[in-house]
Amino acid sequence: MKMTETVEIESLDLRYEGHRLRNRKQEGLLLSSIAQRGIEKALEGVDIKTDRVLLNGFKRYRCARKLNIRTIPYKSLGQDEITAITAILRVTRKNDLHILEQARFIEQLKLLETLSVSDIAEMLSRSKGWVSMRTGLMADMSDTVREKLFSGSFPVYSYMYTLRQFMRMNSVSRKQIDEFVVALSGKKLSSRDIEMLAHGYFRGPDSFREHVKSGNITLLLEHINQIPEETDGCNGFEQGLLKDLELSGRYMQKVTGKSQDPRLKNRSFYAQAHLLTAGILSCSNAFIESMRQLHDRSGQA
Repeated sequence: MKMTETVEIESLDLRYEGHRLRNRKQEGLLLSSIAQRGIEKALEGVDIKTDRVLLNGFKRYRCARKLNIRTIPYKSLGQDEITAITAILRVTRKNDLHILEQARFIEQLKLLETLSVSDIAEMLSRSKGWVSMRTGLMADMSDTVREKLFSGSFPVYSYMYTLRQFMRMNSVSRKQIDEFVVALSGKKLSSRDIEMLAHGYFRGPDSFREHVKSGNITLLLEHINQIPEETDGCNGFEQGLLKDLELSGRYMQKVTGKSQDPRLKNRSFYAQAHLLTAGILSCSNAFIESMRQLHDRSGQA
């Protein structure tokens, strides 16, 4: 591996830019930081003959271009793609690669050379379940959805934790998923809004789907949030939250009991459980705080 060197920004090959997720908010903060302090961490890539192919640091690259920075720090991870991509994946905790970025690079490893799941797992010092989970993510994803997710047009969180639920339903086709993602891409909707629209789109009437595809998103959300009060004194949104609270309590008890069961032995299970529990833990503090606030407000009503 070479030491860090200073290279012309125009010398970098961006063929892997589509393998990394865009996040405009993070990129905006990074732009401000680079404008004040410059690029503090070297971009990483692979030297293939005379080409410097960038693998890590695309946000820094785009910020440098916007700031008209001509030269940047660069470090080569090797002289072949497999070695360099493997290096990126092996230190993923430090680089904080998203699971979809990991999956995209693993897919690329399989394209570069005929490698089995076992081969890749051994190369990365990971379990076969860890690799299989990520290859499955790419296999389930259409080119249309892939482009919208990696470009930052559709929120990854909503795809992972809302749309994938509906993808497991036999009645929901890949075409419907594509149409939904395309219709909502670039709308800057909250995860909650997307979840409500998804339930109406995949479980509701044809008229609801037509409104979504026609772009009548604001009207649909206003209708959902302003459902007339029911006979029990709660409107539709309030009833929905009460049901969510009931289910949350029920599943918390169920998961607490099951998670200690000695029958949990399969490595594939642990690979998937690790990903799901990471998502739960990341929002646990916010969840507990919101429950405390709701408990206090409802006690004073």
